Amino acid sequence: MAQVAAPIHGAEPPPSPPRAHGRLGRALWFRELEHYPNTGPRLLYLAIVVVTTIILYYQLYVAGSVAPQILAHYGMSFRFYVDITVVGNAIGAFTSILAGLADRWGRANMVAYGLVITGLLVLIGIPHAPNEWVFAIIISAVGFVEGIILVATPALVRDFSPQLGRASAMGFWTLGPVVGSLVVAEVASHTLAHLTAWQDQFIICGIVGLVVAAVALVGLRELSPGLRDQLMVSIRDRVLIEARAKGIDVRESLRHPWRQMLKVDIVLSALAISLFLIIYYTAVGFNVIYFETIFGFSASQANGLGNWLWAFDAGALIVVGVVADRLRVRKPFMVAGGIGAVVMTIIYLSRATDPHTGYYTIALIFSLMAVCLAVAYGPWMASFTETVERRNPALTATGLAVWGWILRIVVAGSIFVLPYMVSSVTPLVTYGPQVQAISARYAPQIATAQAIDPTTLAALTANPNNLAAAGKAIGEIAAAQHVAAAEATKRLIALGQVPKADFAYLQAHGAAVQQAAKASPSQWQHWYWLCVGAEIVFLPLVLVMAGRWRPKRAKEDAERHEQLVRAELAKLAGTQPEAAAD
Repeated sequence: MAQVAAPIHGAEPPPSPPRAHGRLGRALWFRELEHYPNTGPRLLYLAIVVVTTIILYYQLYVAGSVAPQILAHYGMSFRFYVDITVVGNAIGAFTSILAGLADRWGRANMVAYGLVITGLLVLIGIPHAPNEWVFAIIISAVGFVEGIILVATPALVRDFSPQLGRASAMGFWTLGPVVGSLVVAEVASHTLAHLTAWQDQFIICGIVGLVVAAVALVGLRELSPGLRDQLMVSIRDRVLIEARAKGIDVRESLRHPWRQMLKVDIVLSALAISLFLIIYYTAVGFNVIYFETIFGFSASQANGLGNWLWAFDAGALIVVGVVADRLRVRKPFMVAGGIGAVVMTIIYLSRATDPHTGYYTIALIFSLMAVCLAVAYGPWMASFTETVERRNPALTATGLAVWGWILRIVVAGSIFVLPYMVSSVTPLVTYGPQVQAISARYAPQIATAQAIDPTTLAALTANPNNLAAAGKAIGEIAAAQHVAAAEATKRLIALGQVPKADFAYLQAHGAAVQQAAKASPSQWQHWYWLCVGAEIVFLPLVLVMAGRWRPKRAKEDAERHEQLVRAELAKLAGTQPEAAAD
């Protein structure tokens, strides 16, 4: 457990923030609190942060729920769609670095006004995008803002949560991406059957986003620099935090921020969780495509499987956060969750790539995997902020910016590689739906075509009046399908009634789709083995992070911290520690 740093005596008090004229200005721009809030307001601010994070990720992930429809609408290749995702993550990586300025400029305005921007982009921009390039630009703009809020929101959660409640608070913050994914799946699974236009999913999302943005604009606040730039282990530190804020040199504590944060423990910790979450981002971006192409599920069914994954993930995050705070340790949960994720991913890749695996079998495996991910991720978020605080609590946003940058770079790189490892996705997504539709509409005629020798069929296709080729085809149909010549003639005539465009489409793409369907399960299996390897790398990197392994040692740290707090309060009050404690 980190100890309270000594106050900086003789430093000039930080200047008071400028005051806006009028209540509206104070509500919409000047949001700093000069005193640490009581429990009620503090929980309200935390709740607003969590809800805004949920909505942001809802906006970021909604495209995944209707990805096949988007590809069909724009005639977009799967490679192009993946590149959009890669670019969005790369942009988010570099805006995460910009968000490190939240240590100087504050966090709340970044969150509130960022949500207004994304709400407008999702509600108006994306549904009216005239082509795939405009769609790509708007999606990238959402990624730009998301990279900033990715850093600002956990920084706010850290500010309003002492270390002894940090895992619970970060568990709730981590609900943002998880419940955002759940909302996407829940809304899509219940509305796609009625609202068939893919744009409707973005319109619903945009409206909800602007409503939540209005709440954040009015209600979200943040601590002043003098308060947030200190280490707070328990809520009982509040008096000391406020007393020290009057004499802390904020400007000095913010010097050379990147030099202070680019340390081995912070960088390796961020890399560890980024690798661990590759499977999570695979699920977010590609599960609907995966389940539609491998198992033939409808869009509603594929999103329904997401309901299981995200619901169990969300519940586990809350429970593990409370338990981790009660035991005052993080690392045992990270290791247990990491090992569990490895085991469940191996089970998943062995069963979920089999087209005969049942819907509820997949749902069960999914749910157990989600619990393991949550057991590791919630405590990791708490431990990471504590690792940053171990270096300098005044640079929390900068430390989180390092994490955000590494996370987005790893995600962008992994998504870029995915289509090369799972190359079958491109023909299945690009041509598969049309091939399936034609095959279902003309199933008897296709069977007839398959009974004819390819050379004979090519001759008839080139010249339907070729009597010699027609006679040969009738004989081949009769022999292959065990019918009389008259019936074979009828079937050949029916084959000739298939529209030339549809028949040409099948000839051009049917074989590629069949080969892709055969290769796809094993290719996805290779990808999930890569995810297993990334999860294994996560485990040893836990060692560099802050925190104890044993609850007993963590409790002893907390008790020593309480003694230091009482002693320092006594110095500030000019009394003996015993008197200060009274």
